Amino acid sequence: MAEDDKKRTRQPNGRSSIYFGKDGKWHGRVTVGIRDDGAPDRRHVERKTRAEVTLAVRELEKERDSKTIRKPGKAWTVKAWLTHWIENVAPLAVNDNTMVGYGVAVRKHLIPGLGAHRLDRLKPEHIEAFYAKMQANGSKPATAHQAHRTLRTALNEAVRRGHLGKNPVQLAKAPKTGEYEVEPYSVHEVQRLLKAADRQRNSARWAVALALGLRQGEVLGLVWDDVDLDGGFLVVRRSRHRPQYAHGCVEPCGRKTAGYCPQRRRTNAELSVTKSRASRRAVGLPEQLVDLLRAHRKAQEEERAVAGKRWEENGLVFPDEHGRSPSHRRDWAEWKALLTEAKVRDGRLHDARHTAATVLLILGVPERAVMGLMGWSTTAMAARYQHMVDAVRTDIARQVDGLIWKPEADRPDDDDGGAAGALVPAN
Repeated sequence: MAEDDKKRTRQPNGRSSIYFGKDGKWHGRVTVGIRDDGAPDRRHVERKTRAEVTLAVRELEKERDSKTIRKPGKAWTVKAWLTHWIENVAPLAVNDNTMVGYGVAVRKHLIPGLGAHRLDRLKPEHIEAFYAKMQANGSKPATAHQAHRTLRTALNEAVRRGHLGKNPVQLAKAPKTGEYEVEPYSVHEVQRLLKAADRQRNSARWAVALALGLRQGEVLGLVWDDVDLDGGFLVVRRSRHRPQYAHGCVEPCGRKTAGYCPQRRRTNAELSVTKSRASRRAVGLPEQLVDLLRAHRKAQEEERAVAGKRWEENGLVFPDEHGRSPSHRRDWAEWKALLTEAKVRDGRLHDARHTAATVLLILGVPERAVMGLMGWSTTAMAARYQHMVDAVRTDIARQVDGLIWKPEADRPDDDDGGAAGALVPAN
């Protein structure tokens, strides 16, 4: 080989170079970016022949141009990145309730299932096999989908920080969310629930859920300062969180779950601002609900007087008998008791929220307005209700059809023989 061919040709700053080294091998150097200290990130490859090193240099340039080049330093494993993300990155962006879901997905599912993979070598096929294994082991579809959303969010952050070129979750087929459908209560069921609620303490709490669709944490965190009965609206600003605990015992108490530790300590705030900008919203109050809340406030004043010194003033709209916010578990138990008393089918407390959303859409309230009232961030939530809205509209049309066009012989007698009979089409 000619000597000139083996000599290193000087290239302008930043350009790739190929040269023959004193070690008898061909070398290539490619600038792929900037290191954390500001110096050029210059990668080196070596091969036995010029053709091989040229190919290797072109591969590096291709990775650089497509932004799939791995950052310098020790490669992240999926476990190492997820651990770093859940402990240091995610808490800066989301609230405590969201962190609970992230934590379960990461520690119970993602790290055991995918943690050993090198981050930059994780493939969509690995992820899809993981989803299939989760469901084969008995995880519900919703659990697998939560793991999918958590992994997607975590790896999006890895891409933004240059630890990963592309997010393989974007290419993986997401697990199905199952057959669960939105199940709002019918108007008749709502009427029975509200009638039964009238016989209970804090009856307006259930009217707020069924008419306005506030989330459980939003209702429990509602204070009178955010309710304007004269103006006919309330403002949703904050949400009450389920408590999270850590062991507070010096000597191990023997309780596996920190919540049962005699010296347990709470690790999350009781209240925080709602989970997104869309969730912080003003909601108009129907006149009937204003009347209910006025009566509720009067009853609360009487309850405060009876409690005397035992009352803890927190300004809450729906406190317990001593002014404190009731636990989520107690609130849930009271909902279940209400369903039983009203002789209404069993359902989740969140189904009350579904009911409010569905009614708004059936009434033809614009989707954007419903998003604002319900505190949704995206139109995807409204799409979940559309099949139910269409079904109810069809059912209403069927009832109207039966009422107006039923045979005249089947109609109740009309006092003046007027309008009802006139609507029956001639044969």
